[in-house]
Amino acid sequence: MRVPPAVPLQLPAFYGFYFAYLGAFAPFFAVYLSALGLGAFEIGCLMALPQLTRILAPHLWGWLADRRGERMTVVRLAGGAGTVAFLGVFLSEQVLGLGLALFAMTFFWSAALPLVEATTLAHLGEETARYGRIRVWGSVGFIVAVVGVGYLLDRTHPRAVLWVILSLMVSMLFLAWQLQDVPSRSADSDHLPVWAIIRRREVIALILASALMAAAHGPYYTFYTLHLVAMGYTKAVAGWLWALGVVCEIGIFVWMSRLYQAFSLRQILIASALLAALRFLWIGWCADQWLLLLSAQALHAASFGAFHAAAIGVVHRVFRGCHQAQGQAIYGSLAYGLGGGIGGFVSGYVWGQWGAGLTFSMASACALLAALVLWRGLRLE
Repeated sequence: MRVPPAVPLQLPAFYGFYFAYLGAFAPFFAVYLSALGLGAFEIGCLMALPQLTRILAPHLWGWLADRRGERMTVVRLAGGAGTVAFLGVFLSEQVLGLGLALFAMTFFWSAALPLVEATTLAHLGEETARYGRIRVWGSVGFIVAVVGVGYLLDRTHPRAVLWVILSLMVSMLFLAWQLQDVPSRSADSDHLPVWAIIRRREVIALILASALMAAAHGPYYTFYTLHLVAMGYTKAVAGWLWALGVVCEIGIFVWMSRLYQAFSLRQILIASALLAALRFLWIGWCADQWLLLLSAQALHAASFGAFHAAAIGVVHRVFRGCHQAQGQAIYGSLAYGLGGGIGGFVSGYVWGQWGAGLTFSMASACALLAALVLWRGLRLE
């Protein structure tokens, strides 16, 4: 996998460490919380906090970055504050203390991804088909983390995951200090307020569908590892299954430019949502059948990989010029912040009351609704 020459190596490296951090946090922080004796609803609430902070915080960071024209400065300062805030999880094992630390940590770190995405796309210009070959290194980092931490937690106390997360945050900070800003290209829409763009039919459809897809993934990111452990799998096996999904995601990112040539962004988004609906049904009801469980993980290539890359392509097409960073932030906050937060909270309640089958069935229904929204509302020139 060759990095395009116009892109500094620190960008794919940053993606690698950022998604390694997510690979340690999303699958295994819930295991740590479970080891503390917390119940499903409490775990669901705590794991939803990172999504909820993404509802409002990225708006602040995106507006500040566009106003000052200094995306990476915002990433450095906010990331430093977020790393300090994470130290609070070492000091408290109570829900309130953990919640405050997680809220503060994710409030500040929510600046990183949308601003780095905007910086990457500014480097690429009109060649957004190359995005997948840069973003793929995030998938590599995720795989290393989920496999490595899975084996680590089979041999040590779940508290070890806290040290892994902290070390990855420090690595991201180091890379952020190496990255330089790239000026945004001017666009015809620069004179428009950003809300004039958001009110467009295709933008509303994309954000709503992406929020539904994020909600559909809520049970997966919160309870998938616990679900597998309850079914008798080891944490290491769970880590390998997470890794399988991301390996398939890597394949999609590498081949994304060819998908762009063969299909429209709208077609890719709709097909990805339909395949996600099938995937979550298999996870909820067929986790004891290896073939279907493996197939479900392979569909991560569609439910996240293809959907995310195509959605980023649409966002880059509609938010141009001086609205680029804020557009990425608004998309991330409304789609993944609001949708993911609702998905995490609801899945915690439903899981505790009715179990895995119904929870993942609701996730499947969200993905189907996302496909319908895209089919009816997304029209691109």
